Amino acid sequence: MIVRYDAAIARGELSPDAAQRRVAERLGELVSAFDHEAGRPSLLSRFVKRKPVVVRGVYLWGGVGRGKSMMMDMVYDVIPIREKRRVHFHAFMQDVHDRLRVERSREVADPIIPVADAIAQEAGLLAFDEMIVTNSADAMILSRLFMRLMSRDVTVVATSNRAPDDLYKNGLNREHFLPFIAMLKDRLDVLTLDGPTDYRLQRLGGFQTWYAPNGSPSTEALSRAFFRLTDFPVEDREHVPAEDLAVQGGRTMFVPKSLKGVAVFSFRRLCGEARGVPDYLALARRYHTLILVGIPVLGADRRSEAARFKILIDTLYEHGVKLLAAADAEPKHLYADTDDAFEFERTISRLNEMASADYLQSGHGASYRLGHESTSA
Repeated sequence: MIVRYDAAIARGELSPDAAQRRVAERLGELVSAFDHEAGRPSLLSRFVKRKPVVVRGVYLWGGVGRGKSMMMDMVYDVIPIREKRRVHFHAFMQDVHDRLRVERSREVADPIIPVADAIAQEAGLLAFDEMIVTNSADAMILSRLFMRLMSRDVTVVATSNRAPDDLYKNGLNREHFLPFIAMLKDRLDVLTLDGPTDYRLQRLGGFQTWYAPNGSPSTEALSRAFFRLTDFPVEDREHVPAEDLAVQGGRTMFVPKSLKGVAVFSFRRLCGEARGVPDYLALARRYHTLILVGIPVLGADRRSEAARFKILIDTLYEHGVKLLAAADAEPKHLYADTDDAFEFERTISRLNEMASADYLQSGHGASYRLGHESTSA
């Protein structure tokens, strides 16, 4: 692991970072533990499917843009087992809920047990990106689910913007969630990656967050921002991956461009179609940055679109999602329906705050509104 990290620095792909190096050294111990337990006596044995024994996992937390996901991807690639799964935490919990519904339909006495056992059978290593708990349904099942997974010798590696003690902070019935926090701290090594450099924000240096008017220059600027944020080769722009994002209730939402926590949508697709809170919640939980193009001036003929746009902005704001957008006007001139213009004032305020350095430096999650409500209400 440390060899790979140093090689990336030597190639100029990374800048030397003392905090990252400390994490790389600990993750190197994780790789060595898997190497040792696998006992790979030959090249052939590397490809033999086998269940690894218990290896102590890692919970890696820190501010946005410090390289947590990059470090996890690096260690995940070199851990020498085939039975492993790397997944965004929100997508994992959506999968868990889908599996629980199936087990409940079979009238299983305790559906968590067969769900956890099935997941453990599929992977001896679970790597979670952006662990965050924002609802009581997830909080209620996590302790029992993960206790069962770890009893089945599953190793967990997770990244988060929050320390374990801050997960589901101020949540409903949080006392039932505390055993999960205790288990994380007992079963995983908690590491902090919070160096002085926000690499994600650094990548946006020189880029605006709001472009007006719509048109080729704005679209091209947002395109450059997307490729800088995701490291995707510009010459391969025709093959940027898409995603079918799971939405509560068993639906999916098609995301035209989805890569490394960045999503790209047109206003027409996101606010011109029949969408609601579940769609926007799924989006806000899954992505740290949304690029939205083609926002029109919202007059009396676009009241439905304006209503959806207000819900979208509220949801993004409450989850600390970064917004890069192209529109026909600046936020203060975006709403042209004078009948209820006062209802749009909060949206304008939030759009302005979402362009601030304070907001851009905040972590992705559900706590931003709680600490800043007085500035945006």
